[in-house]
Amino acid sequence: MTDLVTPSMTMVDALQKDDNMNRTDIAHPDAPRLDEAVPSRYALKVGEIDVTVISDGVLSINPATLATNADQAELSAWLSDNFLPPEVIDYPLNVAVVRSGGRTILVDSGLGTEFPGFPRAGQLAMRLDAAGIDPASVTDVVLTHLHMDHIGGLLVEGLRGRLRTDLRVHLAAAEAEFWQAPDFSRTAMPAQVPETLRKTASRFLDVYRGQLRPFETEFEVAPGVLIRRTGGHTPGHSIIRLESGGERLTFAGDAVFQCGFDQPGWFNGFEHDPEESARVRIRLLTEMAASGEHLMATHLPFPSVCHVAAAGNAFRFVPTVWDY
Repeated sequence: MTDLVTPSMTMVDALQKDDNMNRTDIAHPDAPRLDEAVPSRYALKVGEIDVTVISDGVLSINPATLATNADQAELSAWLSDNFLPPEVIDYPLNVAVVRSGGRTILVDSGLGTEFPGFPRAGQLAMRLDAAGIDPASVTDVVLTHLHMDHIGGLLVEGLRGRLRTDLRVHLAAAEAEFWQAPDFSRTAMPAQVPETLRKTASRFLDVYRGQLRPFETEFEVAPGVLIRRTGGHTPGHSIIRLESGGERLTFAGDAVFQCGFDQPGWFNGFEHDPEESARVRIRLLTEMAASGEHLMATHLPFPSVCHVAAAGNAFRFVPTVWDY
């Protein structure tokens, strides 16, 4: 098992610092907009589809969580090669807002504010305001899966209370079914984390049950916006494929991590089926390298938009040059 935060604060401390899971934290939608010194949003177009990548912030984790099956020397070498510290690294959280065919689609929602042990995450509500995106304009939410760092933002009253009543929430039917009785036997998480994940997912399903639109294999949410189940990371884990005007971009959720390019066979401690996760990752990266399309993912460095290049039996992360 691996800790996900600094040696002075365990994951258990961070989660139990405020363990009232039935409380809804209040954000401040009337707070003045601010333009942060560090960019937290990035806009691009995929043909006629508008995409805004928004940073929800970062988590601090133990890098051993990235590679539970790796030799320590190999992991240490990878961290050194990438100028990353050996004990605690920043784990980015990216979400996206997609506009197509008159629909405004929020892809995942970050951590939310119910976990004050992670003070640099849970920024979505504020940053939507800063980007001039009214939550009431969101017609659809697409969820890659139901881990707390992907759904927590939708449980914050400052965001939840501003969403429209006819909001549609799309997720794989297999994902909703899994969280009725989740299996953590093949994960490598600190002892208290599975129960926190279970409680958060259960609460989310209760809150949004009337708005869920589950799908089996894939579903077109809007013109050129297709959500497709991959499994692996969780049984219902899904990716979102955008295609318009001959251009393509894939939001890979948790199918790809930063080390997954160089070491696609490394297991992440949050993967419920590590072997299948690796197979999904390799298939996806192989496809991305062959097509040349853009890729982005939840935990890649902001704004995470990149290309994938083949590199022998592995891959290279090639950041896209920012378009100003």
